[in-house]
Amino acid sequence: MDKESTTSQPKRNFFSIFYEELSKSSLTIIILSIISGFILGGILVIVSSPEVYKAFGSSFAEGISASWKIVSTTYSSLFIGAFGDPAKISAAIESGEKTKILNALGPFFESLVVSTPYLFTGVAVALGFRAGVFNIGAEGQLQVGSIAAAWAGWTFSGLSPWIHVPLALLCGAIAGGLWGFVPGWLKVKTGAHEVITTIMMNYIGYYLIYYLVAAPFRDPNEVVPKTPWILDSAHLFRFFPEPIRFHLGFFIAILVAVVVWILLFKTTWGYEIRSVGLNMSASKYAGMNITVITVAAMALSGAIAGLGGASEIMGVYWRQSQALSSGYGFDSIALALLAQNHPLGVILTALLFGFLRSGSKVMQLRAGIPIYIINILQAFIILFLAAPAIIRTIYRLKQPSTKEAIITSTSLSEKK
Repeated sequence: MDKESTTSQPKRNFFSIFYEELSKSSLTIIILSIISGFILGGILVIVSSPEVYKAFGSSFAEGISASWKIVSTTYSSLFIGAFGDPAKISAAIESGEKTKILNALGPFFESLVVSTPYLFTGVAVALGFRAGVFNIGAEGQLQVGSIAAAWAGWTFSGLSPWIHVPLALLCGAIAGGLWGFVPGWLKVKTGAHEVITTIMMNYIGYYLIYYLVAAPFRDPNEVVPKTPWILDSAHLFRFFPEPIRFHLGFFIAILVAVVVWILLFKTTWGYEIRSVGLNMSASKYAGMNITVITVAAMALSGAIAGLGGASEIMGVYWRQSQALSSGYGFDSIALALLAQNHPLGVILTALLFGFLRSGSKVMQLRAGIPIYIINILQAFIILFLAAPAIIRTIYRLKQPSTKEAIITSTSLSEKK
């Protein structure tokens, strides 16, 4: 392409690029999969509610009314738990009192807090998938990242926050990167499948942290095994006073997603990663170093997940305990698939999962619906996404032409 044609192209802002990149994926299928998941979730709530059966026993009209009532209560409670009560927010804004406004918006900010580790682990898993490796170990990588950041947080004293915070984040990233490096190295050197090795690394990480918190890292002043509090200089900045926990880690996660997108789609090394993920044999024949690319991609994936664990310790909990079953690493697999392994798409799906997880607590309290309905709803969404023909049939969407299908299936190998 000549210089004149290059300079004549109109400049695009981030949002136009964001939309264009998502449009390359089956955005319509993703949106309809989410809608269909909510519809099926509502049906499941109806058929599992004794009140509905009792109402249908009286009359069909009462049954329909009861069905609508329980579904609307469930999803309105989910919305209020995720975003806040619109009535309370409106009243707080009218009052003009800062404290009331922040309290009313508390659920929204808490949802962003819950979304933050999803952002890190989702991008980590998506990067691994792009490189052709199935990183099932994001959970363990997140956990070892958290304990490493906690150790750095209470060990290095007398440091400025400008030094201590990056140092603790770096420790978390290094620990997570090591936990990703090992399965990547085993894959290329011994042929060990990364699914097995990453799952095993999850267990190793879990019980290693369990031991560290119980013995060498234990705070002697605590009855229940916990580490010491990290120093104030290692805290990620919180934007609002207690009890709102919204912290800088959210924006760090957004930045990481954007950087990974640039890496994958705007750099030579990113092109090689995607090429190896599509066809390892062809990439090797083209002269690419398969060993270095695979191991480096797996280590980078683990480092990003480790940053997620460090963010949780430094921004939310400020110490490590033995309660390690977060589930973020495992949910991130579905999250990355829903985003079609696109780093910018992960931003949206992470927010979706985070708001669902945060709102489900209020849903359980107000509507009496078990919190596990959210897991089923997520499973429905992934099911529809994995079988797009179902969505195309239900909503009578046109089948993609042969040319479009080829373009879609080879989008990863587009020219640099």
